[in-house]
Amino acid sequence: MSLKRFHTGKRMSEMVVHGNVAYLAGQVAGDPSQDVAGQTTQVLAAIDALLAEAGTDKTKIIRAEIFLADIATFSQMNGVWDTWVPAGNTPARATVEAKLAAPEYKVEIVITAAI
Repeated sequence: MSLKRFHTGKRMSEMVVHGNVAYLAGQVAGDPSQDVAGQTTQVLAAIDALLAEAGTDKTKIIRAEIFLADIATFSQMNGVWDTWVPAGNTPARATVEAKLAAPEYKVEIVITAAI
């Protein structure tokens, strides 16, 4: 099977496609000064863009892993997620509280999607 890397840097690729599956790296906000809802909006837009590059979209997401710096912001993140995720195409999902790479990040999302 073929392997294609997207936006490859020294440490990681933003996405790797293997066969008919796209594996996205953890996505964080480009402007981490925003609250969790604002950061979630940014992250989901980045996910949409990466999925489009792979020739797929959010209706094909298999699994989502969501990391929150503070689990108390769960409902704020879900408020944005629920308007973004397509009804009837919700993926398997896990959400956990975790210490993220930098204190200004409030949410990080990892996606696996079919192509």
